[in-house]
Amino acid sequence: MSRRLAAAVHVQHPSTREWIVLEPGDEPDDELAAEITNPDAWADDRPSADLEKPELEKDEPKPFGFTAPSEPEPEPEPEAEPTPPAPRRRRKAADTGA
Repeated sequence: MSRRLAAAVHVQHPSTREWIVLEPGDEPDDELAAEITNPDAWADDRPSADLEKPELEKDEPKPFGFTAPSEPEPEPEPEAEPTPPAPRRRRKAADTGA
């Protein structure tokens, strides 16, 4: 069963260990297809696929990399206030060599 790619992928050939770049629209053989584990790399020919994935607004950038919902970032800890330097002591004339 041949499936069509929806995105470009870099995959290492299982027997030759050579890196191969597959372009969108390519239909890799079963040996290479088994190496592609990202489900978003595959074109979904089912008509119900548009209902499952939410559409992005036109101004919104497309997600890249990990697209799983993430937890909100914790608020950064406030920076510690700088401590004033220790007071300088006045040197005695004998210490300065004069």
